[in-house]
Amino acid sequence: MIRVLLADDQALVRAGFRALLDAQADLTVVGEAGDGAAAVELTAELRPDVVLMDIRMPGLDGLAATRRITARPELAEVKVVVLTTFELDEYVFEALRGGAAGFLVKDTEPADLLRAVRVVAAGDALLSPGATRRLIGEFAARSKPPEPTAGPALDRLTEREREVLALVGLGLSNAEIARRLVVSPLTAKTHVSRAMVKSGARDRAQLVVLAYESGLVRPGWLG
Repeated sequence: MIRVLLADDQALVRAGFRALLDAQADLTVVGEAGDGAAAVELTAELRPDVVLMDIRMPGLDGLAATRRITARPELAEVKVVVLTTFELDEYVFEALRGGAAGFLVKDTEPADLLRAVRVVAAGDALLSPGATRRLIGEFAARSKPPEPTAGPALDRLTEREREVLALVGLGLSNAEIARRLVVSPLTAKTHVSRAMVKSGARDRAQLVVLAYESGLVRPGWLG
């Protein structure tokens, strides 16, 4: 059973999500929060598998709440998915940088929402390669320039792992990375997992952010 916490300041939105999720045999809503502070408190108390976190909430917003949740080692297994009104929300990149596992547009189709919850709970990539590339490319272009030299996170990676990190940053799936490097999908997955562990990234979304912010991938460069 996948346990979900809902964080949104609109009761009607929470009710709609709850009805959809609770109707599934493998999903259950364990709690609801109307603001970021309550979301952090309930996450610590209930330890859900997935938190659906609205970005814009009164008091402590979803961005700050996400940072607080992902900063706590005891909540490392909790996956936060931010909810936004627009696909290219200016805060989504900050949420991914802060540890969110991915994002969903609020008016996404019900079947896509259910799939996303299951995918992220399983620890797999939530964002499609195209959405990843568009989103990260758009906002990394506006962020500070990368450091001229690789930081400590990259120093721990082998040359092949850096190459794999760059391909993840371009939005390639494990299967596409395997074809690009002429290795098996299992080998590609192993390289991605090792890069994640060595860099301290919580998930694939943070690997994408690292690839851009380190300068391994430049916004707009797709080759």
